[in-house]
Amino acid sequence: MSGLDIAESRHLAASNLFYRDPALYDRVQSDSTSASSCRALVHRHRPDARTLLDLGCGTGRDLELLARHFDCIGVEFQPGLVDYARRTRPGLDIRLGDMRTIRLDHTADVLTCLGNSLSYVHDNQDIQAVFRTFAAHARPGTLLVLCCSVAPIERDEPQEAEVETGSGTAHVTISYEWDLRTQMNTMRRQWVFNSGEETRDVIRRRVLGPRELELYATLAGFDVLQITDGIGAGTLHGPTAYTVARYR
Repeated sequence: MSGLDIAESRHLAASNLFYRDPALYDRVQSDSTSASSCRALVHRHRPDARTLLDLGCGTGRDLELLARHFDCIGVEFQPGLVDYARRTRPGLDIRLGDMRTIRLDHTADVLTCLGNSLSYVHDNQDIQAVFRTFAAHARPGTLLVLCCSVAPIERDEPQEAEVETGSGTAHVTISYEWDLRTQMNTMRRQWVFNSGEETRDVIRRRVLGPRELELYATLAGFDVLQITDGIGAGTLHGPTAYTVARYR
């Protein structure tokens, strides 16, 4: 990774508690249906798929579930998450790399980018670069499955939540901001732990509307088959959605 890449990964880790504490990230996401939804979409559109490349695999939690059904490789930008994934899931093939630039010199039946990973790519040129990466690892018929923000979360008042951390319960106050001009949705969280320790994080996600996603996909050589909240055909309410596309 270049010096700029390292600086960016450190900034991401500094801004998000889950990236600094990946075990907590795994715990909070333990009931996520992302992997099962992804598998159902693959089964619907590419039932013969055998190989899968996951870009932005994080802790490897989804990849571990998908690896029960596919021959998988994961790519993650943040060294801390890669180290954690390799330590806790040693059976997985996880590479350190930037989804904007990485080239593995082979293709896969399925490409995935789940867990809002694409939403952390903020600039238009960088988003185009990510789609070029998708195309570089695709062959005719390759299926692309994305899960990212398609509409902003807006709340008039902060939300309160209790989060089980494994060593007690944390009280979390969450607020949202929406900048229409930049299409950035900012989430601010204040954490108060049983120990009395407090911390804050700020998560900024780029919102990409369905028509934008269609355009980026089309320009990269993919035909969009479905954009949906889940595995049900035709449902789309946001704030996140699955986009399924096939490489021409």
